[in-house]
Amino acid sequence: MISQQQTQRQQLKILPQQIQLLNLYFLNSLELQQRINNELAENPFLETAEEKETDTADTKSAKDAERDFEDWDEHGYDDTPDYKSEYQNYFDAEVAPNAAIVNVTTFKEDARQQLYLLDINEEDRATAEYIIDILNPQGLMDRPLDEVADDMSFHFQNVIEIETIKRGLAIVQTLEPIGIGSTCIKDCLLLQLYNMNIKRPDVKCAINLLEDHYNDLMHRQFEKLHHILKIDDEELRLVLNLIGSLKFYPVTEAAKHDHKNTIIPDFIITSYGENIQVDLYSSRAGSVFVNQSLYNQLSDQISNKDKTAGQYVKSKLSSAQWFVNAVKQREDTMLRVMKCIVELQREYFIEGDIRLLKPLVLRNVADMSGMDISTISRITSNKYAETHFGLIYLKKLFSEGIADKKGEVISNKVIQSVIDDAISAEDKKHPYTDQEIVNLLSGKGYNIARRTVAKYREQMQIPIAQIRAVWA
Repeated sequence: MISQQQTQRQQLKILPQQIQLLNLYFLNSLELQQRINNELAENPFLETAEEKETDTADTKSAKDAERDFEDWDEHGYDDTPDYKSEYQNYFDAEVAPNAAIVNVTTFKEDARQQLYLLDINEEDRATAEYIIDILNPQGLMDRPLDEVADDMSFHFQNVIEIETIKRGLAIVQTLEPIGIGSTCIKDCLLLQLYNMNIKRPDVKCAINLLEDHYNDLMHRQFEKLHHILKIDDEELRLVLNLIGSLKFYPVTEAAKHDHKNTIIPDFIITSYGENIQVDLYSSRAGSVFVNQSLYNQLSDQISNKDKTAGQYVKSKLSSAQWFVNAVKQREDTMLRVMKCIVELQREYFIEGDIRLLKPLVLRNVADMSGMDISTISRITSNKYAETHFGLIYLKKLFSEGIADKKGEVISNKVIQSVIDDAISAEDKKHPYTDQEIVNLLSGKGYNIARRTVAKYREQMQIPIAQIRAVWA
């Protein structure tokens, strides 16, 4: 028998323009400028205010061209080489450098150059290049791979599987410096060890120690390690010395001297007593607009019979109008979200004291702003704010809460700050164990378990006391 049934089901559909808008939300100031430049190159109906000023300047230059040409006889045969006068235009005569200026290459640029030399397919190359771009300043991959897959899918407007990300990450981890692309300190150390002579007894033992007994090492269970590894004190000391000699951060020194790695903030947050003002560092909404006159001119030239050309022109105009509106919507949304964050962390932004940072999750901002969590996530990703107490990374403002001895809920960022201060002030030859840090925190009113201290220490990429002692 033939029968009809009515059912209801929820289905989420994301339009291509919504995906593009989410991509715009994710971009920081520099990336947005690059996106605008790309759109200007591809769409003739987009124009900037600078282009109008350039047109005016070109007209004036054309009027002066004849006069400039008339002056040629006066200096056309000057014996002074052109490159010398041009060189001195950039430097004072007394301080002009005698040596060539060194071009500093960032570790990401160097990694991309190595990538171009590999014989891999275009999909893997694009994935590896994307991964290189999102590595942290120490050269580590500190983001979950499923989140990277989602962001890359939005970026390329195509579904990227997590297996593709893993394959691209494996390629990045073959590049130099050894350890680049590691997801944690443990993997960074193992990558370095596997690039040594693994037949050496100390190298083989160190690999075994990190792969199978990492937690015992982190918790200083040395008696247990003696029994498991069946080695004496001297052999264990040699293995620990080997581990301590490795780089915990592949490009720490390179990052310190990376002169090109300049961060341009996306927001400026100014405090006037109890009042806080939030502004965009650079607004682009008022400088990009649709060239309607060009559209009118082309519409008059295209005949009604040429439908293909007419449809192309209309699609380009529609794309230009959407992009201009999207840039404005992005900036309006950014300000709205940032103002909610500032209101939720008001005391912190007034005083600049990390101890005033409150527990905050994306849901709190979403509820206050009335926006979706995915929108909040992309607005706060990859963004910085300039404040009177320094430059802050927006993601650092979000943290889970824990209760202290008084029952008050505090941010785990506060605990991490206290741990970092304690380790910075410790005796480097006799560093604090995790249990000793627990005792210090307890004296300050923070009732934290030892395993929690170990977790926070690892999140801050601080090695155990035994290895810190080797560094001293």
